[in-house]
Amino acid sequence: MKPEKSLPCTATPSQDGPDSQPATMELRSGAPCEWPVTRREFVKGAGVAMGAAVLAPTLAGQQKPERQARKVALSLTINGDKKQMEVDPRTSLLDLLREDLKMTGTKKGCDHGQCGACTVLANGRRINSCLALALAHEGDEITTIEGLAQGGDLHPMQQAFLDCDGFQCGYCTPGQIVSAVGLLDEAKGGAPSMVTANLTQTGPIELTDAEIRERMSGNLCRCGAYVGIVAAVRQGSTASPAHTSLAFAQNGDADAAL
Repeated sequence: MKPEKSLPCTATPSQDGPDSQPATMELRSGAPCEWPVTRREFVKGAGVAMGAAVLAPTLAGQQKPERQARKVALSLTINGDKKQMEVDPRTSLLDLLREDLKMTGTKKGCDHGQCGACTVLANGRRINSCLALALAHEGDEITTIEGLAQGGDLHPMQQAFLDCDGFQCGYCTPGQIVSAVGLLDEAKGGAPSMVTANLTQTGPIELTDAEIRERMSGNLCRCGAYVGIVAAVRQGSTASPAHTSLAFAQNGDADAAL
């Protein structure tokens, strides 16, 4: 005797809405049957199952232990002090300064080299320390905002920013000042900018307001204190030549800073 084939159900819509008891079903033969869940319960269950399927690989990946890189010896001169240490080869110069050496004057802004808050001087040249691997500067001389003052005397550029209100919240100010100090040495050496009119001239470049704006364009101020910044750089550039360049900071104690 052959077993009877199961007959498909056809739903009889419930009159009490989707949150009511399971809908009554009828076999095609007319015999009653019941659907085991409501529509809302089915949708909830499907959503949970789909979420679990999507998140499972991510959660599994988070449980994997992080691989530790072998540390590498590094030697740097920071603000005149010789530093020898072992660092993770993936460490940026910015993180080395802030996290390892606790020199928090250099700020982390965008961490993409776009705002200039992390500007330091490497061998006298302006760089974004967030984009520089610390190991790439083995043996270099690094100058940060902490190294600009000479004893209790502010660097003339620091004093100019105070005099001209070249800041508002102050977060970008260390990078602005360090960049301005580097700018002075670049102009003194005759390095042209995009707005330099005569590219054939030799000798120092005159720092007009247009030159200052162009040369400081890599340092953003979200407070919009650009009028004061330009005035500060102009004032700092007119100070005694012996006191405007990086040599001022290198001749004295590097402990004081703005």
